[in-house]
Amino acid sequence: MRAERVRISGETDLATHELHSSPDTCHWGYFDSQLKPSLRIKSGDIATIHCVSGSREILPKPPMNVLPEHLEILGKLTPHLGRHILTGPVYVEGAERGDALAVEVLDIKFRTNWGWNAQRPLAGTLPEDFPFYRLTHIPIDSNRGVATLPWGTEIELRPFFGIMGVAPPPEWGQCSSIEPRAFGGNIDNKHFQVGSTVYLPVFTEGGLFSTGDGHGVQGDGEVNLTALETSLSGTFRFTVRKDMKLNNPRAETATHWITHGFDQDLDDAAKEALRDMIRLISAKTGLSAADAYMLCSLQADLHVTQTVDGNKGIHCMIAKKVIGG
Repeated sequence: MRAERVRISGETDLATHELHSSPDTCHWGYFDSQLKPSLRIKSGDIATIHCVSGSREILPKPPMNVLPEHLEILGKLTPHLGRHILTGPVYVEGAERGDALAVEVLDIKFRTNWGWNAQRPLAGTLPEDFPFYRLTHIPIDSNRGVATLPWGTEIELRPFFGIMGVAPPPEWGQCSSIEPRAFGGNIDNKHFQVGSTVYLPVFTEGGLFSTGDGHGVQGDGEVNLTALETSLSGTFRFTVRKDMKLNNPRAETATHWITHGFDQDLDDAAKEALRDMIRLISAKTGLSAADAYMLCSLQADLHVTQTVDGNKGIHCMIAKKVIGG
């Protein structure tokens, strides 16, 4: 890893760091508050984090390129609890339990010329209809911004990181990378693209942020278990927010606020996302909970984030212009 001082838009000096994916900087399948930080930064710093995607069975043949560090990671690490290879954690100075960590997505780049989609028996939204394993390698043309499906259709690339999360509360011990929870993790929200900011509740000193599970594109639901999985590099700005108290991850885009709910039952996930949106609206506007509830019925949209990660996901979106920014 390396760091250098840079000046951005005439502001105060900010540090730019780079965290490479390697056996020493990655953990496979879990979050843990006891993990040793791979990088230490200050609040307001920018870091580029490189990630890889997929186990050995996923790797394609030439001319699709496999990153050397991907092979090294597969040779030296073994999966534990979950299946996602994560880079991190990043320790952000000043982050304490009860704070929020704002993670601005400044840039995302593709690292390879391919991605993959896999469905597995007993998994996905329709396991009874598709009780077999299927792996598909999909060519990626990042210059043109498209992926080509096996039958020739080109689809637009809209990359984001499926997993963005901090360490869980120490009392929870190790948590699988599969289920999204209050600390974030496998949220799989396709709106976490460049220009968005993700807000994560902090549960341990330094926050201990990790990311991975790169997606080239995904539909709401991620219905067959996986998206267009691929290796990405992301550039993020990390800011500790002492003024923000969260129960679950939130996010904002240029146009919308987003709240989240996670539960094995989609109805309960919807309630969780809606309750947090009511809290957000009331805090920003001064409206009563009943008025915010009515506004949600008129202007907010509930979306199914994913139905395949154990804890299913619902996200609630409301336009910023409706609540004054």
